[in-house]
Amino acid sequence: MVHLVLTLIGPDRPGLVGSVAAAIASHGENWLESRMTRLGGQFAGILRAELPEQQVTGALRSLSELEAHGLRVVAQIEPAQRADGRRMHMQLEVLGLDRPGIVREISQLLAAAGVNVEELATDTRSAPMSGETLFEARARVHVPPSTNLIMLGAELDRAARDLMVDIHLGDGDAQAERG
Repeated sequence: MVHLVLTLIGPDRPGLVGSVAAAIASHGENWLESRMTRLGGQFAGILRAELPEQQVTGALRSLSELEAHGLRVVAQIEPAQRADGRRMHMQLEVLGLDRPGIVREISQLLAAAGVNVEELATDTRSAPMSGETLFEARARVHVPPSTNLIMLGAELDRAARDLMVDIHLGDGDAQAERG
C-alpha cells in the first residue's frame, strides 16, 4: 500500500468534498485522515489516503481532473516512516491581544528547541468586554526526548511576557501555564 498526502484549494461550492471522495474511491483508495475548512471564500484542505501501489498513476490522473472544476490538487507520496516509540506529544495554547508576529516568534522558539509543530489552528475573535481583537492558537507539538523541558518553559515564559500573551504547554492532563 502507498500513502498519498493531498492538499486542495479552490473556490468553495457544494459538492467539493464529494468529488474528491469519488476520485479517491474510484481507485481503491482509503481516506485515512483530513483537515478541511472554508477560509475567505476558498475551500482548503489536506488529506491522507492509502491505495494499492498499482493504482497510483490512475488516482493521480483522476485527482488532476478536478482542476477543470476549479480545485487545485497537489499530491505527494508519503515516505515510509519508522515507528518511533519515544515520541512525546504536547498541547500548546496561546491567547492574547492580536498583533503581528505572534506565530513567527513562537514557532521560531519551538524550532530552536527542536520541537516540531504537527498541527496548528489559529483564530481571531472579539474580546468579550473591550471588543479588542484576541488571537488564539492551539497546536499539537512533537517534543523530542532530548529537549530540556525546563529551558523550553523558561523560553516560553520570556516569549509570553514579550508578546503579552498567555501560553499554556501541557500533555493534555497536566497543563503548565506560561505568561
